[in-house]
Amino acid sequence: MGRCIVVTSGKGGVGKSTITGTLGMALAEAGARVTLVDADVGLNNLDLVLGIEGAVSYDLTDVERGRCRLTEALVTHPFCEDLALLSSRALGGATLTQKTFASVISALRRSADYVLIDCPAGIDEGFHRAVSAADEALIVTTPVPASVRDADKVSDLLAAYRLRRVEVIVNRVRGDLVLKGEVLGVGDVMSALRLPVVGSVPEDDEVLLSATVGRISDKESEYYRSITMIASHVMMGTSAVYDCTARYRGIIGFFRRIAR
Repeated sequence: MGRCIVVTSGKGGVGKSTITGTLGMALAEAGARVTLVDADVGLNNLDLVLGIEGAVSYDLTDVERGRCRLTEALVTHPFCEDLALLSSRALGGATLTQKTFASVISALRRSADYVLIDCPAGIDEGFHRAVSAADEALIVTTPVPASVRDADKVSDLLAAYRLRRVEVIVNRVRGDLVLKGEVLGVGDVMSALRLPVVGSVPEDDEVLLSATVGRISDKESEYYRSITMIASHVMMGTSAVYDCTARYRGIIGFFRRIAR
């Protein structure tokens, strides 16, 4: 049985879906079989993030209502054959119960090494449905107090599910602002949430402006190096976290800070 990890945030707009997509791609490129599940029934966008919205014929709701088999609803990414998506683009998913969702996830785990669930923003029914099917969680936050506070609330809710592992990814980190003390550093976030931070992902203009993760061209960028380090942690338990401040230290870093 593959591992099932829910990627959640509480607060919307922190880049959770992009993290889910790029982490899934990094795991698949490392040789794992990965299935991504968009658990936000009705307000989904993981198919857009992956750039495969035109390839989606069936979705989670179709599977739940018996309109297709589960295998028919899976879409393989055109750039990465070990990465597949189960979308949930259809509206009217109110009948999707925790039990039904969990049975779908259980079926996916039999043929994948990792199932990543892109959790809906907020802490309503969709959140609990997604979390109840997982045995691990990654909380995505940005390094600002409001986002960290929401992540802390999510952490408290996750405690009730007795997950095997709950860890944090800090996204959209501006290393220059961390050094200036204008945003929180990794240590600050770790202290506030009392959870291990396993990833620090720099803000990247190409990722911000790119239509899809599949069209991000620079696989040697800071962003991809940070995501690859998270994938390494997920697969092998490595503890290294990307240092978003490194390029802003020293004499050269000083001029980079001025240039920003």
